[in-house]
Amino acid sequence: MTPPYPNTLARSLRQFFSDYLPAIRGLSPHTMQSYRDTVVLLLRFVAHAKQRDPVRLELSDLLPEEVLAFLKHLETERHNKTSTRNVRLAAIHAFFRHVATHYPEHLEQAQRILSIPMKRTQTQPIDYFTYHSIFKLFQVDITGMFRMTSRARYFKEGVDSSRPNWRWIMCFLERLKANTSCKAVAKRVSFS
Repeated sequence: MTPPYPNTLARSLRQFFSDYLPAIRGLSPHTMQSYRDTVVLLLRFVAHAKQRDPVRLELSDLLPEEVLAFLKHLETERHNKTSTRNVRLAAIHAFFRHVATHYPEHLEQAQRILSIPMKRTQTQPIDYFTYHSIFKLFQVDITGMFRMTSRARYFKEGVDSSRPNWRWIMCFLERLKANTSCKAVAKRVSFS
């Protein structure tokens, strides 16, 4: 006998993506796309592990053990970083928060999955110019227009010659002096 369709997994996913994320949580389309990609990867992984077609999966197939195996698969097989793994886990947590509130018969399963912790990541050293180091690179004259010092010219030619980055730095410096928009600055600043 074939199970009734749509099953609990299909109904919960439809509610999650069509009602819960956009209407209740108010998430952006990009975040919903990321959540959708996570669910697609998870369903493919579980279907492959259980040797079933994804359409035959049930909500009860998404056990904490399967989620942990999926997260390990992301790091080892797909070579995702810990931060990407945590983003995928956040999407899974969001889905199971929805499941816990709408399907109380799956509350224990949802609680077990929600108890999977985020993995700690290495903090990256802060890699940016300080306010004073930017002003050492550039000299500011009275009118607010900028002259590049020899160190800045060397930096521009030796490290990075992409014009949008330099326009952004020029815009940032001018916005520090006078509260103007970047579009106004971009019209006045040109590199030849």
